[in-house]
Amino acid sequence: MGTYSNLRRPRHPMPEFIKKALKKKGLTLEYQNRPPYQKNDYIGWITRVKREETRQKRLNQMLDELKKGNLYMKMDYKPQRIQKK
Repeated sequence: MGTYSNLRRPRHPMPEFIKKALKKKGLTLEYQNRPPYQKNDYIGWITRVKREETRQKRLNQMLDELKKGNLYMKMDYKPQRIQKK
């Protein structure tokens, strides 16, 4: 029998400053096309820091990775499917 885990990641709400940055850079659709765990990880990773300088650096990394389309947290990423609006 397999072992099942009840571990779940906390869900992070989308902060307004991230929403605005995605819209400003035209990357909202690229963000929406990412798997839920990636979107949640990005938000948690960006928002849990104390220093604004670090927060901005992480936000810029996320935006850059979304723009390139083939990275997630500095790791190779291959999109499975793309939603179109």
